[in-house]
Amino acid sequence: MTEHVHKHQERDHKLCCNTAIQCAEECQHCADACSENKPECASLCRDCADICRLCTDFMNRGSRFATAICQICADICLACASECEKHQDEHSQKCAEICRRCAEECRQMATIAA
Repeated sequence: MTEHVHKHQERDHKLCCNTAIQCAEECQHCADACSENKPECASLCRDCADICRLCTDFMNRGSRFATAICQICADICLACASECEKHQDEHSQKCAEICRRCAEECRQMATIAA
């Protein structure tokens, strides 16, 4: 592997991890805000926060299952984004935006690693 390719993959890895961490934090905030009046949203946001943290852990330790977890993370992020987009409050819209960004980063990471 050339040094240029390795640095590109390292940058993609860091970007994906940082985005997943931001997504986990925003999803947790959204879940807390929605827990009483939007149970489906709160549940999906908790799932998304958990998978984003797990995805970061798998990528950081170089797990051979990181690619599969990245794919699942992307799927859950998209489901969470779709649910949050139904709600007009600011935290839901912010959550949907970061979830879509995280899904994109995870899909790219899974493609690179495959």
